Amino acid sequence: MTTTTATAAAVRPLIISLLLLSLLTASPSLRDEADHLLQFKASLKDSSSLDPTWAPGTDPCARDRPWLGIHCTDTTVSSLLLMNLGLSNKEGASIDVAPLGKLGNLRFVSLENNSFNGPIPEFNRLGSLKSLFLSGNGFSGEIPSEFFSPMGSLKKLEIYTNSFTGKIPASLQQLDSLIEILLQRNRFSGPFPILDQTTLKVLDLSSNNLEGEIPHSMQRRFPASAFEGNPRACGAVINKPCEALWAHTLPPLGEAIMASSATTRWVVLAIVLAMLLVTILLNKKDKSDMFTMIGSDPRTRSHHEHAVEVHAASINRRGVGSARKVGNYSENGAKKGHGKSSDLVMINEEHGVFGMPDLMKAAAEVLGNSGMGSSYKATMACYGTPVVAKRMRGMNKLNKDAFDVEIRRLGRIRHRNILPPLAYHYRKEEKLLVTEFVPKGSLMFMLHGDGGIAHAELDWPTRLKIIKGIGRGLGFLHTELSELELPHGNLKSSNILVSSNHEPLLTDYSLHSFSSTAKSLQGYKSPEVALHQQITPKSDVYCLGLVILEVMTGKYPSQYHNNGIDLVRLAREAVADGKVAELIDPEIVKGGGDVAEMERMVRIAAACVEEDHEVRMEMREAIRSIEAVQL
Repeated sequence: MTTTTATAAAVRPLIISLLLLSLLTASPSLRDEADHLLQFKASLKDSSSLDPTWAPGTDPCARDRPWLGIHCTDTTVSSLLLMNLGLSNKEGASIDVAPLGKLGNLRFVSLENNSFNGPIPEFNRLGSLKSLFLSGNGFSGEIPSEFFSPMGSLKKLEIYTNSFTGKIPASLQQLDSLIEILLQRNRFSGPFPILDQTTLKVLDLSSNNLEGEIPHSMQRRFPASAFEGNPRACGAVINKPCEALWAHTLPPLGEAIMASSATTRWVVLAIVLAMLLVTILLNKKDKSDMFTMIGSDPRTRSHHEHAVEVHAASINRRGVGSARKVGNYSENGAKKGHGKSSDLVMINEEHGVFGMPDLMKAAAEVLGNSGMGSSYKATMACYGTPVVAKRMRGMNKLNKDAFDVEIRRLGRIRHRNILPPLAYHYRKEEKLLVTEFVPKGSLMFMLHGDGGIAHAELDWPTRLKIIKGIGRGLGFLHTELSELELPHGNLKSSNILVSSNHEPLLTDYSLHSFSSTAKSLQGYKSPEVALHQQITPKSDVYCLGLVILEVMTGKYPSQYHNNGIDLVRLAREAVADGKVAELIDPEIVKGGGDVAEMERMVRIAAACVEEDHEVRMEMREAIRSIEAVQL
């Protein structure tokens, strides 16, 4: 061997080593990212749900088995999606955010609906973060005024349903890229901040302790629902003039009386007594009228039983409406032949209180019928927003006390994509359930009703947002009500309402435990129940897949009614034949977007409607797959 050859042979390993070293230092190491994530995990308590995939020596971005809750872009971690996993921080310690700061491409963090508590962690160390979702935990305390100053890239902030106190951080006013701020259901106090960034599209500050006048620039841009539930707030948008707050600055009535002259005191006392007497007489009269029928004219009331027809347009916001009788009630509120009945029972008083007399006197509009019963919209003078009252049949599986316990449990549910009940009225044969009215109506209406006008709103970003919201709501139910055979059981497009900013709201959930005629529930149409009478939580996965197919194709499923199209069969054939793109609603494609991601969503739906429930994916896996789909 020549000297030159020997030298080359000796140098070659060194060159290779230097090249490998340069490659390792030129781009983030996947092994380093795994180590950072494991350091973050080590600061958590009850993190066993991550153990199956968060394993040392594995790749968080592996295509065949990525880590739970990890989404990657160009082989680096870009999203941390750890919702509904029962995670918490160690006692007396906060989440260790520092390791996440070493993930150079991390843009999205969601820890929604876990059991974290204590002060807000140092997520402001993640200066490149675009979305931060911490809702549905137990975080508390004040957020420092300048907390968000380093987060100039932040577009979406959701920290609702926690226990944050103090003023809303002033640094939020400095962020010029914000699109969405959701701070509702906390304990923020002090004046309203001026959040008038031109980029801001969605804002909710409701159900806090904010006070004073709502800034005019915000009143013009955002609805009343964004500010309601702040008792000391005022402004035209919530129909509460600021002049009305003057009463809170005056001394109590007793003090005012004692401070006045003797003659004035006697006059004031006489007026007070007269008002009390009138109130007592009016209350006595109200008791005789308390179950007057919905829509009836007070000039025609009598002591006889009567029914009133409630008229609605032939097609309304939630489906087909028609002239319909709400029911036959006597003055004591009982349906004919069924004896006395109790008043309406409020189980959610966040937005106010009303009773059966208010509901019975409300202006009403029939909304339609479902397998469980009819529903109508009612607008009450004493309650700020309209409600929907549903007359539910076949819900006599539980006695009154057990029914009360279970329905109150559902009323305590708080999630962005779930609509909890407000009140109920109990009778053995029939129940009345009351929920908030959502003006846009159901997803079914948007897809198939109104001559396609609402359908035109449903571009790809909107449909993706709706599908992800449905998945998150279902995931929360499957965590919160995990002991139920069917945590939802009645998922279909007519039971998914759509808010003004296209957030889906799940309704008519968890009725399996109430219903003695459960076969009317959509979950009972899944193959394992229909063919083998085998009830399983995976029936909800099947229903989720069917809804996704309906959203992605724009077609009405025969699985709801015989006059539809067998979407399950179509999806299976399209996947088998490699023709998934042909199944997608042309309206989505026409609006632009990544067709490959659309096809990916259809394949996820096809996997969800797998006939064999043993092979069908779990709900958690389905949600993780949905969250990974991008625009």
